[in-house]
Amino acid sequence: MIITTNDLTKKFGNFTAVDKLNIEIEEGEVFGLLGPNGAGKTTTISMLCTILKPTSGSAKVNGFDVSAQPSKVRSSIGIVFQEPSVDDLLTGRENLEIHAMLYKIPREVRKRRIGEVISLVGLEDRADDVTRVYSGGMRRRLELARGLMHHPKVLFLDEPTLGLDPQTREHIWDYIKKLSKEEEMTMVLTTHYMEEADMLCNRIAIMDAGKIVVLDNSTNLKKKVGGDIVVLKMDNPNLEKIRKLSFVTSAESKDGSVQIVIKDVDRNLQKLLCKVGRIKSVEVRPVTLNDVFIHYTGKEIRGGEEEGSYWDRIMRSEVNR
Repeated sequence: MIITTNDLTKKFGNFTAVDKLNIEIEEGEVFGLLGPNGAGKTTTISMLCTILKPTSGSAKVNGFDVSAQPSKVRSSIGIVFQEPSVDDLLTGRENLEIHAMLYKIPREVRKRRIGEVISLVGLEDRADDVTRVYSGGMRRRLELARGLMHHPKVLFLDEPTLGLDPQTREHIWDYIKKLSKEEEMTMVLTTHYMEEADMLCNRIAIMDAGKIVVLDNSTNLKKKVGGDIVVLKMDNPNLEKIRKLSFVTSAESKDGSVQIVIKDVDRNLQKLLCKVGRIKSVEVRPVTLNDVFIHYTGKEIRGGEEEGSYWDRIMRSEVNR
C-alpha cells in the first residue's frame, strides 16, 4: 500500500475535524474522498501532505511517516491546491521553472521535463503567456503540470474543479484520466461533486463529520443501496404502508414527492403502484452516488460553510494552541 493511516485524528480545540481515520490506498489507484465542505476531506489531505500535524494516530505515504519523515513525504508527492496558487506575474513556463528549482531538478533535465508536462496538459501554445491572462481551466491545467514536474509517487488533488463551469470541469476530468494513465501514479482526489468521483475514482470513501461512512467502488456503493429509485408525486402518502412492502428498501418524503428504493423494479413497479393509491406522476431512475450519500448519512451532500471561513477558523485554532 502506498498510503496507510492508523486512527489518524485531527482536532482544533474541541472540534474534531478528522476522527480516527483508517484507510489503505494501493499504488496506481485513483482514490476519492467524497463529502461536503467541513467533512474532513481537506484536513485529511493536509495531514497526508505534512501541512498539518496529526493530533493522534499515524499515517505513511510512500513508506514514510508523515510526522517523523515529513521531508521524504514531500519529495514523494505533488499537490494541486483548492485555491489558485500560480504566480500571476510569471509565464506558465516560468512558474514551472521555479517549481523545478525548488525540487532541485537538475538543470539539464528541467527543460525537457517542463516541455513534457506542458504537452501533457495541452498548454504548448500558451506556455509563454503570463498566467494572469489564463482562464480558470488553464490555471488548473498549469497546476496539474506543476504537480507532476518532479515525478511524484502520489498526486493530491484537493477539489480540482471547484468553481469551474461544467464544460471546463469535464475537460479537467479528461486531463486527470489521461495523466493517471500516462504517468502511472497514485492520485488522491477530494471533491463534493458526485459525478466527479463517479467518473474518476477506482474507489470512493464517503466522509461526513470527520469519519468515513462507507468505502467501496462506485458500482458496489450503488448496489448496496439495494435497487432502483421510484419517485412518486402524490397527496398524503402512507410511508409506513409503503415501507412494509417486501420489495421496498426505503421510502422517504422529499420536496413534495415520495422517493422509494425498490428491488427488481421491472417485476415490482406495478405491484407498488397498485398499493400506494392515487398518484400524479411516476419517475424511475437508477441509483446515483447522491442516493448513496443520502442512504448512509441521512442527508443530501451540502455546501455547508464557505471553505474560506472553515480554514480561517482552523488556522486561528492552530495559532491559539
